[in-house]
Amino acid sequence: MGIKSDRWIRRMAQEHGMIAPFEPQQVRNAEQGRVISFGTSSYGYDVRCSDEFKIFTNINSAIVDPKNFDESSFVDVKSDVCIIPPNSFALARTVEYFRIPRDVLTICLGKSTYARCGIIVNVTPLEPEWEGHVTLEFSNTTNLPAKIYANEGVAQVLFIGADEVCETSYRDRGGKYQGQTGVTLPKA
Repeated sequence: MGIKSDRWIRRMAQEHGMIAPFEPQQVRNAEQGRVISFGTSSYGYDVRCSDEFKIFTNINSAIVDPKNFDESSFVDVKSDVCIIPPNSFALARTVEYFRIPRDVLTICLGKSTYARCGIIVNVTPLEPEWEGHVTLEFSNTTNLPAKIYANEGVAQVLFIGADEVCETSYRDRGGKYQGQTGVTLPKA
């Protein structure tokens, strides 16, 4: 078992479609100027956040229940930036669509640029043979509004190779988030 390198990530993305769209190098500058980096790094891939956001609101005094989530607890926003209210959170999705190999598990960690501002990015592991856009959760732990930038780096995906292929993959068991393409809310 070991963590996969930039060479492996490039090969799997370019020859097997593991990440699309795919950036083979680390990007720090774009046409609009300096950006929060994204693309392939030494031992990971820095994903971008799309411009589709669901910002949590409690205007309906709903109870947050993962088994019966009330969609009206979110306001949909399509924008180049997302302003998260103090002590609240927003959901988004990656620009990239992933197809995880059967012998790999990924772990996704937030970028330090956001963490140093009190913005925490949470993503569960991407299991063997899962595919889709990754739903991202941004928690604003500060008492001030916080800004997230679309189409810029927000988190790094690390690919961990198994020493043995799993008996049952996410696809085999018909996982409920398989093939998700938008910002996906909790499913019971």
